[in-house]
Amino acid sequence: MALHQTGRPAPGPLDDVYTLPISERSLPKYRMPESVSDARAVRALIHDELSLDGNASQNLATFCTTWAEPEVHQLMDDCLGTNMVDKDEYPQTAEIENRCVHMLADLWNAPDGATTLGCSTTGSSEACMLGGLALKWRWRERRRAAGQPADRPNLVVGPVQVCWEKFARYFDVELRQVPLEADALGLRPHQLREYVDENTIGVVAILGVTYTCVYEPVAEIAAELDRIQADTGLDIPVHVDAAGGGFVAPFLQPDLVWDFRLPRVASINVSGHKYGMAPLGVGWVVWRSPDLLPEDLIFRVSYLGGDMPTFALNFSRTGGEVIAQYYNLLRLGREGYTKVHGACAATAGMLAEQVTALGPFTVLYDGHGALPAVTWTLTEPDASPFTLYDVTDQLRRRGWQVPAYPLALGREDTVVQRVLVRHGTGYDKIALLAGDLRTAVGRLTEAPTAAVAQQPAFHH
Repeated sequence: MALHQTGRPAPGPLDDVYTLPISERSLPKYRMPESVSDARAVRALIHDELSLDGNASQNLATFCTTWAEPEVHQLMDDCLGTNMVDKDEYPQTAEIENRCVHMLADLWNAPDGATTLGCSTTGSSEACMLGGLALKWRWRERRRAAGQPADRPNLVVGPVQVCWEKFARYFDVELRQVPLEADALGLRPHQLREYVDENTIGVVAILGVTYTCVYEPVAEIAAELDRIQADTGLDIPVHVDAAGGGFVAPFLQPDLVWDFRLPRVASINVSGHKYGMAPLGVGWVVWRSPDLLPEDLIFRVSYLGGDMPTFALNFSRTGGEVIAQYYNLLRLGREGYTKVHGACAATAGMLAEQVTALGPFTVLYDGHGALPAVTWTLTEPDASPFTLYDVTDQLRRRGWQVPAYPLALGREDTVVQRVLVRHGTGYDKIALLAGDLRTAVGRLTEAPTAAVAQQPAFHH
């Protein structure tokens, strides 16, 4: 017999949520329930299930924002019903999106930040695909204008994030991934000449390599392409995937030339929900000048009474993340971003020193000169009584999510660990991580790897 047919009185506002009918059975998994349930109980039960996920603040693998000011939460609530694609109905949201685009263009030294084109996206993956599509369309137009075949485009990249593999597969572009050299953490300019040709739609340079967090040398890559053009006539543009570094380099490395100061840089993408400190999910893509975004890629659609241009792989979405991005730009300004990321970099430097002092590790990147992060490997992996995967398992017992993984093509034999230091991940928390890492190394050194899984969890 269903619980609501047992003759018990209807639940009242003072009933405990765990004594209500929906709380007395497992939550539905395959079929909607027939009856209405108390909102408090539904919220509490879903919250209980979500508590089984990892603690986002201890997820040191993610680049993404895990902390935001209360005002951001309030603005997100304000925008819950705003469909930002409907620019005719929500013109101020569209205006704020444009303001962000122009501010980013100015931040990245576009020749005229007030007139350049760009847009928000759901994240850097979509932004990368839009940047890649513009590269492909412009290359195809040039080939057709010259009476040459345009059926075999390729894109040259180093150790890129998987979104570029998706772009190549989804949009029929050959991905030419340049292997890492034996002592390299990213693409090196002298490797390009072997991989580019007349069918190359562009070269992707990474400002914050996912695997190690270092910057690829964008200026040197552009200079090498200048030399290639002088020798061969090939004019190959650069797209900078600045998913991580686009909101870091202008503040921590302002003299580093990587952006639109380089004429060969045609477009840049960034994740607003990474070091831009906006909530998930918002990304941005900006072109150096309007002519670099082919008109054929812009759809002009009639929607709910208005005619509007759109360039995106999605359609309806809330405007909250874009508004939150604008809030951060206004709230922090250049001074605030510099202070926040500077504090993160100092914390990363402390962790690098602690990791080095432990003995078995070699720090590959110490948090200075690029993203606030630390990457390390085992100095002598063949002689070590444990692997970095064992270290990951030990740290997970304290709730820390610190990934271990092999480097990209060319250095697959090198396994590393990486910690991202983000806004909201403070010095004290990383000091606690360093202490737990020290304890984990001690345990793993004393006990055989095979017995690690049998050891009790940490207690302090």
